[in-house]
Amino acid sequence: MGDFNLALIIVAIVVCIIVFIFNVYLLVNYQHPDDKNQAYFPKFVVVLGLSVAVISILMLPADVANRQACRRAIYNGACNLTLPMKDLWIAVYIIDAVLVFFVIPFAMFYYEGDQDKTVGKRMKSALLWVITTAIVCGLLLGILYGLVGKVDFTVMHLSSSTTNFPSSWDFSSSQPCIGNGAHQCSAYLASPSSEKTWTMRTTFPEYVVALATIVGSVLFSIFGGVGIACLPLGLIFSFIRRPKAVITRSQYIKEATELGKKAKELKKAADALHQEERSGSKGRKWRKNVKAVEKELLQLEEDVKLLEEMYPQGEKAETAWALTVLGYLGKLVLGILGLIVSVAWVAHIVIYLLIDPPLSPFLNEVFIKLDDIWGLLGTVAFAFFCFYLLLAVIAGAMMLGLRLVFITIHPMKWGATLMNSFLFNVALILLCSISVIQFCATAFGYYAQATAAQEIFGHTLQSLRGIKYLYKYNVFQIAFIVLAGLTFVYYAAFGWRRKKPSGRFQLSS
Repeated sequence: MGDFNLALIIVAIVVCIIVFIFNVYLLVNYQHPDDKNQAYFPKFVVVLGLSVAVISILMLPADVANRQACRRAIYNGACNLTLPMKDLWIAVYIIDAVLVFFVIPFAMFYYEGDQDKTVGKRMKSALLWVITTAIVCGLLLGILYGLVGKVDFTVMHLSSSTTNFPSSWDFSSSQPCIGNGAHQCSAYLASPSSEKTWTMRTTFPEYVVALATIVGSVLFSIFGGVGIACLPLGLIFSFIRRPKAVITRSQYIKEATELGKKAKELKKAADALHQEERSGSKGRKWRKNVKAVEKELLQLEEDVKLLEEMYPQGEKAETAWALTVLGYLGKLVLGILGLIVSVAWVAHIVIYLLIDPPLSPFLNEVFIKLDDIWGLLGTVAFAFFCFYLLLAVIAGAMMLGLRLVFITIHPMKWGATLMNSFLFNVALILLCSISVIQFCATAFGYYAQATAAQEIFGHTLQSLRGIKYLYKYNVFQIAFIVLAGLTFVYYAAFGWRRKKPSGRFQLSS
C-alpha cells in the first residue's frame, strides 16, 4: 500500500507540472501581440486560474485512486496514510472562490484601466471596484443566508422495544426480527406517519459554496449542453466544409480585394468609435456599435484565415496545403472519437440519472471492470470523461460567443486574445469547474462512492432550502440533455453550410 501511495503522489506532482507547462503554452500562443512582454500580473492570474480549474477536475479521479489505496488494508487507520483529499478539496475551493470573486476582477479592472494613469492610480481604481463589488455581494449573500440559509432533512423517527438475545439466530425474509414470534422490531415496521422534517442552519461557507455551485450549474447546463454536441460535430462539419482544392490567383485577388475593402470600413468605424470614447459619449448606442465592430472583426479574421488556406503562398506552398489537408483529416478522426464519447455521456445521464431507479450503472461498471484489468486503467478512463466534460463547457462557451443576449462572452482566438478576454474566460471556466466536479460525482456516484468529494457534495447541498428542488427534479440534467439535442438538430440543419462573407458594414445611427 505504501508503494501505491508513493506512486500516486509522484503521479500527482508530475500531472501538476504538465498542466502548468501546458497552460503557459496556451497563454503564449493565444495572447494578442499587443500584450507581449507586458501585463505580467494578468498573465500570472490566467496561468494560475487555468491550472486550478484543470487540477480540480483531475482531483476527482485522484480521490477515487486515493480511496483504492487503502481498500485492501488489513489494519485500522490505514487510510490516514493516504492523501488528505478533504483538506485538498477545501483548499481548492477557497483558491477557486478567491480567484473568481476577487483576484480576476481586480486583474481585469487593472488591465482595462486608463493607460495614461500611473500604476498606483490604476491599482487604487481596481481595488475600489473590487471592494465595492465584494461589499454588494457580501450584503446579498448575508441577506439570503439569514432568510433561507437552512437545510431540510427528511427523517424518520424509529423506536423499538428490547428483548433478550435468543440462544439461536433464525432470520429470513418472513422473519427479520429477534424473538420467538414476538417480532421485536417495531423500528423495522415504522409507519409512514413517523416521517418528519428536520431543519437546521447550514454554515455560511457551505451556503456560499452551494450558491456558487448553483450559478456554475446554470452556466454548465447551457455551455455543457451545447458543447457536448458542438465539440465533436464542429470538428466533423469543419472537415465537411473544408476547402476541396486550391483556388486560382485571379480568384484570390478578387477575394482579397473584397476583404481589404471590409478591413478599411472596420478601421473607419473603429476610429469613429475611438473619437466618441475620447469625447465621453459612451452611451448605449456606442456599446452596441462596439459589439457590432467586434463581431465583424472576428468574421473578417475567419475569412482571411480561410482564404490563406485556399491559396497558400511562399516557397513551401505545397507543404502548407498538405498540412492543411492532414489537419482536416485529424479533425475528422477526433470528431468521430468525440462523438462516441458525447453519445456515451448523454446515454449515461439518461440511463443512470434521469430514470429512477437507474436502468444500469453503465459507465460506472465500465470503469470498475477496467480497474480489474489494471489498477489505474478505470481511473484514467474516469479522468478522461470528467476532463472531456470540461472541454465541452469551454467549446460551448466559445460557440455561443457574442450570440448571448444577457451576457457578453469574450471570444478567444489563436494569437489574438487580449488579457481581459483571457481573464473573463478563466473566471467562467473556474465557476463551471465546480459544477463539473459535482456533476461527475453524481453521475459516477457508484464508482466514486466513499470519496471525499461525495462527502462534500452530499445531502447538504441537495437539501438546501429553495435549492433542493432543482436537484430533486433533475432540472440541470434535463436542461443539459435538451440543449444537447437542440444543438445536434442545429448542426444537422445548418452545420454543413459554408459561412458566406458578410456584406458592407455600417454603424447604427
